[in-house]
Amino acid sequence: MSDDRQANWKERYSDKIRTAERAVQKVRHGQRVFIGSGAGEPQSLVEALSAREDLSDTEIIHILTLGVATYAEPRFDARFRHNAYFIGPNVREAVCEGRADYTPIFLSEISEQFRSGRVVIDVAMIEVSRPDEHGYCSFGVSCDIVKPAAETARFVIAEVNEQMPRVLGDNFIHVREIDVLVPSDRPILEAIPEEPDDVAKRIARHVSHLIEDGATLQLGIGTIPDAVLHSLDGFSDLGIHTEMFSDGVMPLVEKGVITNDKKTLHRGKIIASFVLGSKKLYEFIDNNPLIEFRPTEYVNNPFNIAKNDKMISINAAIEVDLTGQVCADSLGKMFYSGIGGQVDFTRGAAASRGGKPIIALPSTADHGTISRIVPYLKQGAGVVTSRGDVHYVVTEHGTAYLHGKCIRERALALIQIADPKFRPWLLSDAKARKMVYRDQIELRIQSPIYPDQLEEVFSMRNGKTAFLRPLKLTDEPLLRQMFYKLSDESVHYRFFRMIKSMPHEKLQELLHVDYTSDMVLVVLTGSDESGEMIGIAHYSKNPRDNFADAAFLVRDDYQNLGVGTLMMNRLVDAARQNGIAGLTADVLIDNHGMLRIFHRCGFPVESQLEDGVYALRIPFTEHRKRPGDVTPTTEPIEPE
Repeated sequence: MSDDRQANWKERYSDKIRTAERAVQKVRHGQRVFIGSGAGEPQSLVEALSAREDLSDTEIIHILTLGVATYAEPRFDARFRHNAYFIGPNVREAVCEGRADYTPIFLSEISEQFRSGRVVIDVAMIEVSRPDEHGYCSFGVSCDIVKPAAETARFVIAEVNEQMPRVLGDNFIHVREIDVLVPSDRPILEAIPEEPDDVAKRIARHVSHLIEDGATLQLGIGTIPDAVLHSLDGFSDLGIHTEMFSDGVMPLVEKGVITNDKKTLHRGKIIASFVLGSKKLYEFIDNNPLIEFRPTEYVNNPFNIAKNDKMISINAAIEVDLTGQVCADSLGKMFYSGIGGQVDFTRGAAASRGGKPIIALPSTADHGTISRIVPYLKQGAGVVTSRGDVHYVVTEHGTAYLHGKCIRERALALIQIADPKFRPWLLSDAKARKMVYRDQIELRIQSPIYPDQLEEVFSMRNGKTAFLRPLKLTDEPLLRQMFYKLSDESVHYRFFRMIKSMPHEKLQELLHVDYTSDMVLVVLTGSDESGEMIGIAHYSKNPRDNFADAAFLVRDDYQNLGVGTLMMNRLVDAARQNGIAGLTADVLIDNHGMLRIFHRCGFPVESQLEDGVYALRIPFTEHRKRPGDVTPTTEPIEPE
């Protein structure tokens, strides 16, 4: 821009000022009008446009807006027809009744509709901040598709709001690019986050197990994303590259959890395209060098997302079927929201080095009466994220990893994280459709709840970490793999005889646990899908005396690293919590390692030797010694 043009913008500024009523007179019959997004809706312009009685056949387009949408009311059907790229609560009824349209499209691709001319915008009505000394107005709280809409529209009307924050990044428009200016001083629309409930907190805990220090996060709005943010206090050097964020990001920035220092794209910056939140959030982003907004054609581009190492995307769903198909935009035949950025970020995170795309949802809806893990999607429901794109699905009952898994493995993994009361129904349907083994163990009508409080990350003696958790229905492949990596000696110690194979039929017996009278704990090399099983501990209660028979097995290459001792201690803890009086076990006389583990459990051990086998009995007395109180020995332990 020449110095002359730079000097004159202020003189031309006053020539462009109009009232909202005069400004919207520029809209003509049959034109297409774009309205700014989210909290950046130009409220005065919308009100003035809706008040015009001389218009007809005017198309209104936008993604979600927070303000009122009077143009979508039945009384204005002859004047306006709305086309939603994402359905918000203010236009949902109109879409459902057929008085408005819905265009399903990836958020990253909407801008190209404008730029290519396939969707011509006659008038763009936007909201911006007041101009800086150079004549540039910020799009403020909503850059998303607003910037490309304003850049391609034939006529631009801007509500210049004194309360709009000046947000940095690729988020500006010069006054010379605006045709009409409407002064305003109205509060920016707010979306106050709700406090996460118990279900959201449990989902967040599972999600947090998938996040590492230095990861870059994409989070949406809602109780689950907010709960995830609340669960991240112990992390360090997290980054943000997200379509949008809300208030939950601020405390983590203030605590130094979110630093963006490890990001591999836009290091040191929070990258987003819009925010929805409180006035405090809008003050936080105002002129903050930490924050950069860019259009969704950039932020949501999967290739850009993938440039962030350890990219974690967290998106919601309405329902997921047993093959992994995700419906996120409709309730059966009823269109409810939109595709948004879910697929953009799912694919971007999947392509990221160390990235993890996550779908998170409560296991039930309608006060627990409807399962959101379903045999098949409802009639009319749309697939937003395909079964080939889905990696992780998380509910309050755990995490299912689906990518690269066969249909049988997917179905069992999703049944495992469904609400317990719906699991028998889901398994029965999966059997009827031949998705799982015909002899797959039946689930009780009152299915046990997975005790996620027993999950634990611990350090082995070699300095590496391992993950202890209860056995899951989906662990059959891990059990099989572990068995075939055992030495003949370990197999003999565990089964008292040589076993050369471990087919599905035998493995089924171990999987039938209720986490109370039958408990199985396993140890994996990691908490994600790549972990191998290296240890297993099992007890089964005898109802006659309330003692439980216990057995342990540690893979040969992980013995003498403290794995067996930890499993023993946690198995004892679980047994005591479930009211079991003590443990019994049969151990071969030369299995010195297992004998040491039992004698280090902290309780007195009664033992009797017969035919080369120690019969151990361990009553749980009131006093329990710490494991360190018992001196380990490599010598055979004589009966007491």
